Amino acid sequence: MKSVKIIISALALSMLAFVTTASAQEKKGRGQMSPEQQITRLEEAVGTLTADQKAKITAIYEKSAKDMQAIPQEERREKGMAIRQAAQKEVRAVLTAEQQAKFDAMPQGGPGGGKKKKQN
Repeated sequence: MKSVKIIISALALSMLAFVTTASAQEKKGRGQMSPEQQITRLEEAVGTLTADQKAKITAIYEKSAKDMQAIPQEERREKGMAIRQAAQKEVRAVLTAEQQAKFDAMPQGGPGGGKKKKQN
């Protein structure tokens, strides 16, 4: 009887660890930066953001991440680009003219950087 309780406890702990890990991976996404990490990266590139700018941009990044999660994996490459571009446009609109110039010079295209954004 005692060994059955030990086995059940071990199984319960294993399930809890699995669910916690799976939930963390689902929230984070593969190779995706959190909104806080994106804000840090943005501030490193454009300078200090006001509290109002941070709040607005964090909301943009959170919505973008939510929209990406709603897209089936096989469609993310195609539809994800449009979501990222829309988010970048919204973020740019929140920035000052000086910050926008620095933002335009930032590498765009995901966590690893990518190509520099074309200037018009």
